[in-house]
Amino acid sequence: MNIDLLKRLCETPGVPGHEERVREVIMCEIADLFDEVTTDPMGSLHCVRKADRDGAPKVMLLCHMDEIGFLVSHVDAKGFVYVQPVGGFDARNLFSRRVLVCTDDGDFKGVMNPGGKPVHISTPEERKKIPAVTEFIIDLGMGERAKDVVHVGDYVVMDEPFLDLDEKVVSKALDNRIACWLGVETIKALGSAGRGAEVHVVFTTQEEVGLRGARTSAFKVKPDIGIGIDVTLSCDTPGVPEKDSTTVQGQGFGLHIRDSSFIADKGLVRDIAKLADTKGIPYQRTILAAGGQDGAAAQQAASGARAVGIVVGTRYVHTVTEMIDKTDLQAALNILVAYLEDFA
Repeated sequence: MNIDLLKRLCETPGVPGHEERVREVIMCEIADLFDEVTTDPMGSLHCVRKADRDGAPKVMLLCHMDEIGFLVSHVDAKGFVYVQPVGGFDARNLFSRRVLVCTDDGDFKGVMNPGGKPVHISTPEERKKIPAVTEFIIDLGMGERAKDVVHVGDYVVMDEPFLDLDEKVVSKALDNRIACWLGVETIKALGSAGRGAEVHVVFTTQEEVGLRGARTSAFKVKPDIGIGIDVTLSCDTPGVPEKDSTTVQGQGFGLHIRDSSFIADKGLVRDIAKLADTKGIPYQRTILAAGGQDGAAAQQAASGARAVGIVVGTRYVHTVTEMIDKTDLQAALNILVAYLEDFA
């Protein structure tokens, strides 16, 4: 398993609208893998692997590049940086975080904390309050000089190291560098096989703010089949009822059937489940009450497409401690390769 690539993808900063560094990492990995590679006006990377026959179906894998983060909205006279979120944060996970402020002139390390009194001088009632995301500020430790190097519109990501554990991987931005990894590794694993379909692997932009890059990309491709590749919840942890766990780590990839953005094609769900059973690839069916993913954009583009999701269960989603099980990631890779080979 190419953990080095996953590490580089996760540690590369790229929030919605600022995915260019992630795109560069991918482009360095896909030399000679595709027949055509282009970047569209939204910044999505379109990679096409042509079929060996005319009239072959178009299969689109949608892998979003962006991670949740922030855009700088103000720098005050003392050099404190204020931000607005791009993506969904739970403010309880933002206390005392190390961050990276990314500018055109370089990256600057800093810390994020909410404004207000520290524990030593606050009242019990004040300590119970959970600040809004927009109440957090970033301190770069450079005082008023920050005004000269950080500007409105610069972006901010969490700054935490990637951890390769025995059975797990922990990192920020596994949502959704997991999909970027799968998009690259699937085509590598196919080799010369799987030319029965025209495969479009599209590394999309701005998913975390509304599937924006996927919508324009899917309109361009007009796929017959769209596969949204993403993470999903794995709430197999203390304090969550079993019925709300969504996935259990170590029990295979997620065959994603529904969320608030789309309902998967029933035939595709059946076909992939049957293929997984035949190949002995472990999987679990997944449904989310809320949230969305790029497969919805493929389903709704132009005159429509059949769509389904292939997902990897992730603990602690939208935090710096996102965690996956390596066997689930391998299962997701195996089913994607098997599905594309099945068109031969």
